[in-house]
Amino acid sequence: MAAYLIYVVGASGCGKDSLMAYARQHLASEPGVCFAHRYITRPADAGGENHVALSEAEFSARLAGRLFALHWHSHGLRYGVGTEINQWLAKGISVVLNGSRAYLQEARQRYPELLPVVIDVSPEVLRQRLLARGREDTEEVERRLARHARLRKGTPSGALVIHNDGPIEQGGEALVALIRRYSRGNSACA
Repeated sequence: MAAYLIYVVGASGCGKDSLMAYARQHLASEPGVCFAHRYITRPADAGGENHVALSEAEFSARLAGRLFALHWHSHGLRYGVGTEINQWLAKGISVVLNGSRAYLQEARQRYPELLPVVIDVSPEVLRQRLLARGREDTEEVERRLARHARLRKGTPSGALVIHNDGPIEQGGEALVALIRRYSRGNSACA
């Protein structure tokens, strides 16, 4: 079985980080899958995903050193994924990655084994989640909802969709099952 780059995308507030954390915990002992950390120019204590915090200078130095397999800029931050994913894929290990929908086409060009996974949520649930987290004002929430509506109309070709309107266990188990289907258990992370 070939290894896949399982490229997970979803709107801010869809629960992507929560589902990925759930899957990571439930697949921790399975050697055929690794979860890639992202290198981000934001503080380590900023909340959200478990990432490697870099300053702008550190990010630029790693980029110049060709240490990123993938990198992009979004919402005023720089994101990178280390070249270690290439070693894992070469060993037959599927890699789960928190990706960017805007960067998907470039990522697909670099990784033909890329499997896009969209975490989707209804507009009503997304509105509730965005308002509850309190990071954005009402106007910003409405802009995010409008962007979400546009993105929902253009689900990437070949993407698998996980609906995350229910409890975390429901969406989490769906993601775990998907990852298991596209990974194998006879390799180990390097």
